[in-house]
Amino acid sequence: MKIKTKLVLGVGVLFIMIALLTVLSAIHINKLSVDTKNILADNYKTIDYSRRMLNALNNGFSAPEARKEFLMNLKKQQANITEVGEKELTRKMTIDAGHLLQLPADTSLQKRVHRDIADIMLLNMQAIQRKSEVATNTADRAILWIAVTGTICFLFAFGLLVNLPSNIANPIKTLTESIKQIAAKNYSQRVHFKSRSEFGELARSFNTMAQKLEEYSNSNLAKIMMEKRRIEALIENMSDAVIGIDEQQQVLFMNDMALKITNLDKESILGTSIQAIANQNDLVKTLVQDLKQEHHKKVKSFPVKIYANDKESYFEKEIIPIKITPTGEREERHVGDVILLQNITPYKELEFAKTNFIATISHELKTPISSIKMSLQLLENKQIGELNTEQKSLLESINEDIARLLKITGELLNMAQVESGAIQISVVPSAVKTIVAYAVNATKAAAEQKQIRFEINMEDSLPDVLADSEKTAWVLTNLLSNAIRYSYEHSIIYINVTEKKQQIKFAVTDTGQGISPQYIDKVFDRYFRIPGTKKEGTGLGLSISKEFIEVQGGQISVESEFGAGTTFEFSLNAIKRLKMS
Repeated sequence: MKIKTKLVLGVGVLFIMIALLTVLSAIHINKLSVDTKNILADNYKTIDYSRRMLNALNNGFSAPEARKEFLMNLKKQQANITEVGEKELTRKMTIDAGHLLQLPADTSLQKRVHRDIADIMLLNMQAIQRKSEVATNTADRAILWIAVTGTICFLFAFGLLVNLPSNIANPIKTLTESIKQIAAKNYSQRVHFKSRSEFGELARSFNTMAQKLEEYSNSNLAKIMMEKRRIEALIENMSDAVIGIDEQQQVLFMNDMALKITNLDKESILGTSIQAIANQNDLVKTLVQDLKQEHHKKVKSFPVKIYANDKESYFEKEIIPIKITPTGEREERHVGDVILLQNITPYKELEFAKTNFIATISHELKTPISSIKMSLQLLENKQIGELNTEQKSLLESINEDIARLLKITGELLNMAQVESGAIQISVVPSAVKTIVAYAVNATKAAAEQKQIRFEINMEDSLPDVLADSEKTAWVLTNLLSNAIRYSYEHSIIYINVTEKKQQIKFAVTDTGQGISPQYIDKVFDRYFRIPGTKKEGTGLGLSISKEFIEVQGGQISVESEFGAGTTFEFSLNAIKRLKMS
């Protein structure tokens, strides 16, 4: 029988017996309570009424108070007739009491009423004795049944207490001892449980495990060595450079690619401290600079430029901590690290080709677009000829498209500079008001088309800012253009410039629809545009702005409340003020 079935049956039967004991106790106690209440509620009240009538009779029936007391208790007795024959005795007493009320001095009538009351009291006392015997019998039966049921429950519970723990504990003890033998590498140990319970199934599974462990222990060592060589061959033939070190930072292995790019010899470095090698090899020193004994976390860094394969190559370094949980333990243990150098040269070459293509095509497009713009300006000159309304509308549309193309080509050129690392930055003291004025004038026409007003809040005594004024003005212009694009007509755009902790903070706040929370972290990503927006753009403006500000040593951020507007803020270092002595 299954242990679960045994537990369910044993506890279930015990529960049923306890429930039965409870029900029996409740039934007999209820019967005893009913019998007791019958005595108290009926017979005791009749005896009390009779006693009060005797007192009234003995205190002088001729007195009004005595007669009143007698009649009041007589009336109560008439309403409390419960025993056989009590009704006739009460009627007889009522008749005799009526005669006595007419002749209160008649002693014979008084004696007759006395006898009537005594008869009623005797009848109820006999009923009390009879009911007391019934209650006693009920109590005796209750004690008997409760004692019998309780004894059976006790014996059954005692049987469970004696047998059940041993049925569970003994197999567990045997299994524990066998597991200790297995842990001591005594794989011939077996467990024999003949029962069909869960322990029987556990014993069979344990024996199967022990047999497999015994077979594994007796297996051919050459096979294990073959698997080891296979793993070593896989590492050796990897196209990526792989370096393995143990928890003491001693070199365990280096594949051919790692040895080739580091110009090291395998025999001389195995078992040697990686830090000792780094002291003599600048490339290894670069590779292990992120290796810290205190923090064994996966680390990725910027691509490393290494001369390999007869050309300048790029490798992405990754430090992978190796952790295991030893057998019989619960906590992980750091046992070493793997330094992986992934060759990303083909991807870098593609990226350079893309950047050069974008830079070239953007530069080549800028010249004809500028030429077209000049031609349009000539067409707008009245000296050449008057234009009708439709022609003017077409020229305005072409001008807008050309302006958009020039903006796109400018952003692509800027992005090409960012990606190639060829950003030309000239950080010099620059006037804050000049930067703000340039951005406001550059976007004034676009704001007037939507009847949007700028509100500038700027302190008069602001110091100069350390910045490339041209690129900073470009960033502020881009933020204002975005604010105009996403603001409603007749709204206000706030430009706040403040000084805080030796920094100048530029903030542009609009009252448009704002940015949904799930897109806040993505607005500075390249080519990202908020899904569903109908506003034109390349998705490069904010990404370029971030690069321009950060390359100047500043920071840029965004805060937005969806449905209420957005604030873009960037900060740059201010010129330190000279303290007056």
